[in-house]
Amino acid sequence: MASAEENFPRGGATKSSPGSKPAKPRAEADNLFETREPAVKKRRKSGKKDETPLKNQKDAFKLNAPSSVDILHMKNLKVGTLLLGCVKEVADLEVVVGLPSGIVGYLPVTHICDAFTKTLSSQLDAADSIEEFSSLLHIFTPGMLIRCIVSSLQSTNDGHLILKLSINPKEVNKGLSADALKSGMTISGCVESIEDHGYLVDIGVTGTNAFMPKKMGPDEPKRFKQELMVGQYVTCLLDEVKSNGRVVRLSQDPAAVSQAFAVTQQGWTLSNLLPGLLVKAEIKQVTTHGLILDFLTSFSGIVDFMHLGSDDPSMYNIGDGVKACVLYVEPSTRLVALSLRPHLLQLEGCVECVVSDRVGDVFEGCRMTAVHHNSGAIMELPDNTRAFVHINHMKEHNETFNPNRLLAQGEHSCRIIDFSPIEQLHMVSLRASIIKAPFLRYHDLHLGQLVEGKVTGLFKFGLHVRLTRHIKGFIPRIHTADVVLQNPEKKFSVGDNIKCRVLDLDVPNRKLILTKKKALMETVLPLFTSYSESRVGRISHGFVVAVKDFGCIVRFYGNVKGLVPRGELSSEPVVVPQKLFYVGQVVKVKVLKSDPEQEKLLLSFKAVVEGESDNPKFHFEIGKKVEVKVLSKVPNGLEVAILPEGTPALLPTMHLSDHVSNCTMLWEALQDGDVISDLVTLSCSNQTIILTKKPSVKAALEDHLQTKDFSDIQVGLQLTGWVKNIMTYGVFVEFPHGLVGLAPKMTMSDKFLSSTADAFKVGQTVVAKVTNLDQEKSRFVLSLRMSDVDNMDGQSQARLLQGQKERKVVMEMLSIRDSETQELSQLRVGSKLKATVCTYQVDGSVSLVSDDLSGAAILASKHHVTDVSVTPGQKVTSVVLHVDPFTSQVHVSLLPKLLAQKKKLAVGSKHKAKVQYLDSDFAVISLGDMGHLSIIPTLAHPNETFRFESEKLAVGRMVTVTVTSPSSEDLHGLPLVSLEKPVRVAREQEPKHRYRPGDLVTVTIRSVKSLGVQLSLPGDVTGHVHMSEVVESPAHGSFPMSSLKVGTQVNARVIGGRAIRSRRFLPITHTNFMYNIPELTLLPSKLKEDADLDSLVRKPEDYEPGEEVICYVFKYDKDKKCLEVCLSPGITGSVELQAMISDPKEARCTRKIFKTGKALHAKVICVSPNRPAHLLLSLIGVHKLEEGSVAVATVCKVVPHVGLLLRLPFGAKGSVSITDLSDCFRANPLDQYHEEQLVRCCVIGRKEREGHFHLSLRPSRTHPGSNLPVVDAEVLSVEGLKNGQTLRAYVKVVGEAGIFLRLSRTITGRVAFNKATNYYVTDHSIYTRHITPDMLLTAKVLSVEPESGHVDLSLLPDDTGTADVLPESLGLPLRTRVEKKNRKRTQSDCFLEAPAVKTKKKVRTKKTSAEDHDSGVEAYFWEEETKKSSKGHAVAEKASAGPARLQVLSGFIWDSSLSALCTASAGLGHDSSEDEEEEEANKTPKKTRNQLEEEQKLAEKKLSELEVELMDPGRRPQTQTDFERLLLGSPDSSLLWLQYMAFHLQATEIEQARAIAERALKTISFREEQEKLNVWVALLNLENMYGSEESLRKVFERAVQYCEPLPVYQQLADIYAKSYKLKEAEDLYKKMVKRFRQEKAVWQNYGTFLLQQGQSDPANALLQRALKSLSSKEHVDLIAKFARLEFQYGDAERAKSMFEKVLSTYPKRTDLWSVFIDLMIKHGTQKEIRELFDRVIHLSVSVKRIKFFFKRYLEYEKKDGTAESVQVVKQKALEYVESKKDEDS
Repeated sequence: MASAEENFPRGGATKSSPGSKPAKPRAEADNLFETREPAVKKRRKSGKKDETPLKNQKDAFKLNAPSSVDILHMKNLKVGTLLLGCVKEVADLEVVVGLPSGIVGYLPVTHICDAFTKTLSSQLDAADSIEEFSSLLHIFTPGMLIRCIVSSLQSTNDGHLILKLSINPKEVNKGLSADALKSGMTISGCVESIEDHGYLVDIGVTGTNAFMPKKMGPDEPKRFKQELMVGQYVTCLLDEVKSNGRVVRLSQDPAAVSQAFAVTQQGWTLSNLLPGLLVKAEIKQVTTHGLILDFLTSFSGIVDFMHLGSDDPSMYNIGDGVKACVLYVEPSTRLVALSLRPHLLQLEGCVECVVSDRVGDVFEGCRMTAVHHNSGAIMELPDNTRAFVHINHMKEHNETFNPNRLLAQGEHSCRIIDFSPIEQLHMVSLRASIIKAPFLRYHDLHLGQLVEGKVTGLFKFGLHVRLTRHIKGFIPRIHTADVVLQNPEKKFSVGDNIKCRVLDLDVPNRKLILTKKKALMETVLPLFTSYSESRVGRISHGFVVAVKDFGCIVRFYGNVKGLVPRGELSSEPVVVPQKLFYVGQVVKVKVLKSDPEQEKLLLSFKAVVEGESDNPKFHFEIGKKVEVKVLSKVPNGLEVAILPEGTPALLPTMHLSDHVSNCTMLWEALQDGDVISDLVTLSCSNQTIILTKKPSVKAALEDHLQTKDFSDIQVGLQLTGWVKNIMTYGVFVEFPHGLVGLAPKMTMSDKFLSSTADAFKVGQTVVAKVTNLDQEKSRFVLSLRMSDVDNMDGQSQARLLQGQKERKVVMEMLSIRDSETQELSQLRVGSKLKATVCTYQVDGSVSLVSDDLSGAAILASKHHVTDVSVTPGQKVTSVVLHVDPFTSQVHVSLLPKLLAQKKKLAVGSKHKAKVQYLDSDFAVISLGDMGHLSIIPTLAHPNETFRFESEKLAVGRMVTVTVTSPSSEDLHGLPLVSLEKPVRVAREQEPKHRYRPGDLVTVTIRSVKSLGVQLSLPGDVTGHVHMSEVVESPAHGSFPMSSLKVGTQVNARVIGGRAIRSRRFLPITHTNFMYNIPELTLLPSKLKEDADLDSLVRKPEDYEPGEEVICYVFKYDKDKKCLEVCLSPGITGSVELQAMISDPKEARCTRKIFKTGKALHAKVICVSPNRPAHLLLSLIGVHKLEEGSVAVATVCKVVPHVGLLLRLPFGAKGSVSITDLSDCFRANPLDQYHEEQLVRCCVIGRKEREGHFHLSLRPSRTHPGSNLPVVDAEVLSVEGLKNGQTLRAYVKVVGEAGIFLRLSRTITGRVAFNKATNYYVTDHSIYTRHITPDMLLTAKVLSVEPESGHVDLSLLPDDTGTADVLPESLGLPLRTRVEKKNRKRTQSDCFLEAPAVKTKKKVRTKKTSAEDHDSGVEAYFWEEETKKSSKGHAVAEKASAGPARLQVLSGFIWDSSLSALCTASAGLGHDSSEDEEEEEANKTPKKTRNQLEEEQKLAEKKLSELEVELMDPGRRPQTQTDFERLLLGSPDSSLLWLQYMAFHLQATEIEQARAIAERALKTISFREEQEKLNVWVALLNLENMYGSEESLRKVFERAVQYCEPLPVYQQLADIYAKSYKLKEAEDLYKKMVKRFRQEKAVWQNYGTFLLQQGQSDPANALLQRALKSLSSKEHVDLIAKFARLEFQYGDAERAKSMFEKVLSTYPKRTDLWSVFIDLMIKHGTQKEIRELFDRVIHLSVSVKRIKFFFKRYLEYEKKDGTAESVQVVKQKALEYVESKKDEDS
């Protein structure tokens, strides 16, 4: 052998004699392989047979000799075992590898190869994105076969082993050496580097360079032609070996690799034998557990039962040659395992099937086909699939294994727990705990799922929770409760069972995050587990993960998170969100925007609150009609949302129909998003609203026949309900309002029932009668006997038609979604269908096919082919009996009599019918020989039961029916018939009383209620008096019942009856009158003997519109917003809310105003068209609206810029203009109105459409005669306007022709642009931006044209007396008085001569000089000064100017002598009376000498005061002039410039402040760098507060260019931090530490910023970076600075440790000791401070410094210590002095 020395080190290198060869190897083998000893002892029992192999020279040199066959167990694995594995899953940091026998190992990212690890480390050190590097997902794919080695076995706390693997070639191929490499070997490696023409591959052999060329064959698969990456695992063939193995060439040709077998000539040994090698072997031994093979001459190996090529070991014979694959090699025991599985012998590098979707499935009836006592057993699943159960999973964890008990069982229940890709076999478990477990793997969990677990560990950062033995989760500290627990150990302890919800799930990395927050656990809102579920408008619970200045980031389940901007945090302004919200807070949010593709959500807290306040919540009330939208299907029903509120509710499956079979069909047909109407609310339990669509239950609720609570239940009451539960002793029946009664077995039917399970079904609608009450326990007993309840014969056909309608709806819904069902939907019962006979079935039925129905199965039962001879392939005509859209089956009949021509049917005719088809609720019958089919219900009564099967309908049974309608549209043209039942003998019913209509009796008042009176009649009979039959003509607002007292005897007359069950009033002509409670009257008019009762009873049609009637309040329906009233025992009425009240405030207390039993006077509107014996009434005194009528209306819609749309009483509608909302106009007049708001209005006109009116809300209209003040009077017509009148109006629109104001509903005024403002406006868009619709303005009427209706208005301040409509801050030029004067003189301007040029030059010169002294103020501020200064020179200017031409179109006063020009132009002959009047007005009276002297003295006094004020050095500048004067003296003073900027900012003149800053930067000398920096900082502050991000960025870039960059950076960072722009500040600091990394101040400032934000850990990391960047001499000061900051803002303990570390290195830095002492005095305890002082006074420093510390120590004790402690310090000082003396001596 090539490496004999390695395997037999005791053998010498010299050639031994033949006789000595057997002895040495045997001794060596016995010494080396200790596992052979037991095998040898075992073989000795068999006698001489065991000694024969030893005599064989070949067997004596066997390198290993296994004695038994067993599978690979986890406990037998050791570090260094080589295995063949298959990649199952690839995560970010590890690879899950499937190993033999279903064992799972994990390959970390660091155990790939050295090149991969080195590249990964360099990427991490460079802090680059790791995405640029090839991750594990790029170099591994599921199914890849790899050679791996066990690198470590780690034991967990619960005793489980974690198997870590490695594929590093240096470990896997460590047994190979360079001289052992031979051509033809298959070897594994990893790509080390990528070269131009190939790859350098690391094969783990020292001194060998392996190269694999890129050249590929044309027939190679595509996956082998792809570019390889560094670290990629490859299995290659050694093509060529050169230089004694130092250079090898590799090939990855899959065909060559798959055909490469290991041969003896290649020199394989046990030390370098590799898994995955293909070998040719010979069967040496066949056992029940597998095979023992010989291969490569010197090796023996085992093949366990899971790796046999055939399931039966007996198929193999000793001596047969087989192909095998090395599975694993255990070096320590010399055990080699092989596999004969075909998928491993075709070594293409991968396995197709890696995972199975059946993991977690539970199977019953599994058989155990083979048992291997030391390994496990092979199971056969019901679908004949083989599976393996390990011996550990054949029993519970703590039980003892009993194989006999398992073998005795014929069938087993098991659960698939995993799939082994190596064996291609499912792994199952027989443990009951695993079979019953709700989830088995992380894959079985889903986000939002509620789970239960046990606390296994308490830590500072959270809780460890174990859900199952293999699934563990973690609850972060912030999720242990709704608030962050400071001490979680006080609430939780190890071993507690807790319930939590899955918050985040990472299946590949097996990470499970849970939450224990109660708000998230108990939420009923939808869960956002993906961005697609977070649709706009949905509301859900989430938790805050970050609070920033710009808002809050809220996270839901998984990685779903969204942003709540600061404007959406609250309805109130939020300045600092950190004060209101905290991380971990559970919040309710509403989705405003959703972008699932970009994974972005925009959320709102405010919208939730506003939605709850503005949008009315769903008001729950039993019996309320609703419309819903299907959200999702659940096993027991449909989760729906009530529209439009979106309130979640549940529609149980059994409440979809009265027919049980239809319930399931409707549930199957309905899909998410479908809208279901006509439902009613049934109950509300555990915050879940339950709905119903059962027609019978809905009808009972609409007729108010259901009781609301137990107190309303009476014996004999009949109720409609549904079967809730079926027990052996009876059935429980549930009714609305949550009432549940029991129907015992004996009262379930008139017939004997052997079992309750067969009589009724859960969800079946039934009619029950109360037979017994238990008041103490609030229980009642029911009877379901048909003899005890109404026969309901008339409702049988209604239920039949309703059921068929429901099935029709199901067919339509399915046909829309499925094309095949669309073909079936065309078929009807009775339709003719042409088909071809296909085959006869075993049961005698015939299957057919039809060209019209491609995907349907057509079947004719045995009954429907009787006496019909057909053969396969024959074309026949059939009649359709039933169509099943869910199974796509069509049941037909081939009977000739059903295909015969139809005969005419007569209404009322009776026929013998035969049942042709039957399902659970309906039966198809044929009417004798008439050729007609029809449908009848299987139950004639909801409570019908059968004792025997013969009583039920069956195919072929004859029944008698009566034709009700020859053709019914609801039955698709089939005749409607009624089934005649055998006459049942009902129990004889005794009359309740003997009273006749009209009888006068003396009664005793038994009880007085708000709705009526109960009386005691002679003969122990109970009677009733309606509240309308007590008082003849009650006063409005009185209570007639209050006049009666219990026990009083009164005279009464019988006028009718009242049904016991339904409580309905029965007239005197009713047939069952004597079987019900008598109804009486107490009215004197009806007690007269000659009174005709029939004439006194009014019918609904007898009432006329407008007639005044007396009604009595029954109840107020809050949902419908109407008042239910009674006029008489048989006539009811209703009053809508608008017709009930005259003041909107009364709507808040309607129930207090309208109490039950109150008498009201009302007017009849009309008879209700929808409800019989029902009137519509009005309580506001009118029954129709006319001009001038005042009523209460409801706001339907708020139309912006127009007004309101209102809903009026009596079904009318109206509109209100914006000018008719109030007598005093206000800004934003529509803001105070919202939909459904009640307002008081007055009708002011009628529109063209019927029932539509013009309305007004002005108090002067709605409260006529109140003399309320009117500020803004109505403009009724154009004629009512007068020139010069001032009024207020709303802006209607700004158009090209001017500004249009809304003066009234019909009148609009126009303001020309030249009458709108005093400013010159060239861009009309300025008007649009600053004058918005609905803006309230004051205008003056300039002219009115009644003929055309035109009204011209003015908004000029001189006309209105108000401010200009445009703000001064726009900087627009002013129109001057000169322009106004000359506007009427345009002709005279044309004749002005040209000599004005000279004057213009003077003006320009003046303007230029003014600009030289410009201080940044706009030009028009100088105009006034120019005008004032020019008054003294007016005459001279006038004389020099001459007849100059005037031009003032620019808006500025260019010349101070323009007034003189105007006078000159007047002298040219163009007279103007206006000018003369002005000149007369401007003439001043001549003053006396004394007046002139007084004026001169006063002027001199003012001048002296002004001089004194200006000379005062402490005087602060107050005007622009002051600032300009001071700046002339101190142009380089940044303080003065900043005060000038602040002066403008106080006046909100932002642009002027910017201009001042720019002037300062130009004016200040370049030598004054600090002064300029101060201005730059001020400008940065200004842009930060008032500018945009772009303007701030530009200023910053300029400042960096002109100043030192570092101070500018630092100042901007401070500005960001002070304005709470923390993100911008942090980004800027990150840039600074890169650009100025050598500046210590930058690191200190950044650290200060981080610690001020509470980011202690990032600050500590920053310190480490700073220490690397700065020189070592600056480290001490920097650490001390950070420690001081930690004391101030961060963790005091960390600060102490930082100081201790520095002082231990530099103990003589007394300055640091002093700082440490100062900080400890502020933040430390007294004990710590004294210990620190004691350490300091013992330092080896100068005496002077020690003396300083002693003084401080003494001062501290005097201040905070005691007299004893002071004495102790003094004593220590004396001791120190003495010690120093001794040292000196």
